Amino acid sequence: MLPRYSPKLTMNWYFVFLDALLLTITINGETFGGYKVYHIVPQTNDQVSFISQLQSKPKFDFWKEGTTLGDASDVMVAPELQEKFESDLSRNGIDFEIVIEDVEGLIQQDRRDMLLSRAKRTALLGEVTFRSFMTYNEQVAYVRRVAEDYPNIATLERLGESYEGRDILILHVSSGKSATAIPKPVIFIDAGIHCREWIAPPVALYIIQQLVENPLNAYLYENVDWYIVPNLNPDGYEYTQSHNRLWRKNRRLTEGAACYGTDLNRNFGYMWMFAGATNNSCTETFAGPEEFSEPETRALRDWFLAHPEENVKLYLTFHSYGEMVLYPWGYDSILPDNFQDLHYAGQLAATAIDQSSAMNSRYRVNSSAILLSPAAGGSDDWVKAIGGVDLAYCIELPDGDAPFYFMIPARQILPVVQETFEGVKAFHGYIKDTYWDGIENESKISWRND
Repeated sequence: MLPRYSPKLTMNWYFVFLDALLLTITINGETFGGYKVYHIVPQTNDQVSFISQLQSKPKFDFWKEGTTLGDASDVMVAPELQEKFESDLSRNGIDFEIVIEDVEGLIQQDRRDMLLSRAKRTALLGEVTFRSFMTYNEQVAYVRRVAEDYPNIATLERLGESYEGRDILILHVSSGKSATAIPKPVIFIDAGIHCREWIAPPVALYIIQQLVENPLNAYLYENVDWYIVPNLNPDGYEYTQSHNRLWRKNRRLTEGAACYGTDLNRNFGYMWMFAGATNNSCTETFAGPEEFSEPETRALRDWFLAHPEENVKLYLTFHSYGEMVLYPWGYDSILPDNFQDLHYAGQLAATAIDQSSAMNSRYRVNSSAILLSPAAGGSDDWVKAIGGVDLAYCIELPDGDAPFYFMIPARQILPVVQETFEGVKAFHGYIKDTYWDGIENESKISWRND
């Protein structure tokens, strides 16, 4: 005789299943038992120098880099280095706070959250959800379906191929060619270059969904074209889901290197290795053996070099975390000639996000090197300097409920993508006003005078 159905019994068995699955993930993957995250704030220039030196050392993983007076850093430290690290901090007069006692416990909480959210998911393959984090195959299936269902406005292209052979896709959203001799301005977006920052690809996917599937947003692509890369580092992203939740780099093993992976956002060929990057493959900021050594960064570079006719006026690359709108330069604390325009447009987007935020987001706007710390080889620096894009930004998204940091819970995906889209719309308005409406009106006046 079959036992009577009991929701409580079923749920108990469900959590037993989850615990078993988490144990399997722990055995098959990398663990962070005993790793701690320290919150440190330098108050003197000597303290800033000491903290900066740590960024090039293995087993010091800076989750947040702050290398100016009063600017906090959050750094994860391996167990075997903690005693000396704390001693060195005390010797240098640096106050610290341990904000995460056991990183592995946080990761297991994140895994449980991921599995629970996926268990509740009703979306089929080819659909998108903002209630749980999707696998790369699910992301790809959605983008392919969008292109099939909306061929009049959405065109799917293959940007390139990752080291492990995964397609890197780019979706073009457009109402068609310009009806005048004036080329339409283009907004180019990518996400996921740092693969542990799971919240970034959903932002790109939400932009796609709102552009293509929401008729109320058709005005956004009427006179502005969009190119969107939902995930620029698919190998690393899949690795974070199966082995190491905190993996940041790609998955290629450089010949002769001791450790896997290159930090793709240190691998672009503008002021490569100038600052904030290392030649040690076992660090999180390994810049690769040479500029553009990685297939993922070459894919982005080659698109820009192969499409000089595209009138790209805005580049957005989504990262996490910190609630910041960052613009070049990243390699040094100097400002580009059009920094006032960069700051003004960035502030428009930041204000739009803050005013719509259900999470009390408060974005800061400045250059990367000034607001964070100098770091060369970033995509935004290269796109502006070599790609010729006037406005280039790195958007650092919210981290959600502390102390999740990169591991923002699935229940906060939707509020993040919704508020970020308001910022993207503000950027669109600036691009349209500056590069379409004004130029189009000038062209009409000139034509009438002729």
